Amino acid sequence: MTDTGESTKTSPEEEPEAGAGAEAEAGGGPWPGGNSRGESGYDPDTEMEGPMAEASSRVETFVELIRRASTDLPADIEGALVAGRAAESAGSLAERALGTVLDNVAMARDLSSPICQDTGTPVVWVHHPAGVSTRRLEEDFVEAVRQATARSFLRPNAVDTLTGKNTGHGTGRGIPYLHFEEWDHDRIEVRMILKGGGSENCGAQYKLPDGKLKAGRDLEGVRRAVLDAVFQAQGKGCAPGVLGVCIGGDRVSAFSESKHQLLRPLADVNPLPELAALEARILDEANTLGIGPMGFGGQTTLIGVKIGVLDRLPACYFVTVSYMCWADRRAGVSIDSGGQATWLS
Repeated sequence: MTDTGESTKTSPEEEPEAGAGAEAEAGGGPWPGGNSRGESGYDPDTEMEGPMAEASSRVETFVELIRRASTDLPADIEGALVAGRAAESAGSLAERALGTVLDNVAMARDLSSPICQDTGTPVVWVHHPAGVSTRRLEEDFVEAVRQATARSFLRPNAVDTLTGKNTGHGTGRGIPYLHFEEWDHDRIEVRMILKGGGSENCGAQYKLPDGKLKAGRDLEGVRRAVLDAVFQAQGKGCAPGVLGVCIGGDRVSAFSESKHQLLRPLADVNPLPELAALEARILDEANTLGIGPMGFGGQTTLIGVKIGVLDRLPACYFVTVSYMCWADRRAGVSIDSGGQATWLS
């Protein structure tokens, strides 16, 4: 599915120049560890020549983007899990659960294998210069998903809703989901998350006022709604989780924006002081609920809360929560006009 509308962002800062906030990984070889997948001949850094070079190399760049998201957990998420394990009682189920999670993270990285068996839905935001065909970009990314599925970086994860049959190649109606926005830079920037089904089932949307929660149309009401979503999820979303939240919007735009919030690094501070304070308060209070890792109890129920805001209709006041599991898989790449890829953190 393609969305070509205007995107919304929490942070109004300027888009970074190519390479800003990026990790320098030129010529690093196809996969770490030289495992069997690395011997398959696929090299994401190979430059091609001829009339098909742009499309072919771009598909391979997208495959590598998917591989990185699926197999290599971002450093800030891993660091938060390490801190969470240290905060739990020695020998507790919570500490052991996070220890198992971190062992899995290391093995996935070393073997270049998926962090989780549910490799999720690729949700993708693409910024592109004027004149770049979004149709071609979508075709290239869909092909990359098919190739990544064939190479076992993704699970065949698209099921025909009417027949119940798996498509077998990881793509289908609405999968992957791509959002396009034109910008003034001369490069293409792609950022993506892999959104697993278990955590997706824990997403929620509240219509305020809510008498049951005693939640009015204000930030206190928002706080009550978000904490209720965490309580209702318990361990079913594979806690500790990261919340993407949207205040306002409509039932469509709000879920899109709540997922967009999940691109923000954990250390990112909301530029709106009232929302920065609300993010910090919800994070602190959620970690006193006693849900803990995988619902085993403990102090680490959430590792991040990110809140955005959209304007709304007078009759509507939605609070929309996208729950991301501990496997908060996000990745990005910037592709310059010559086809050179720079990997974004």
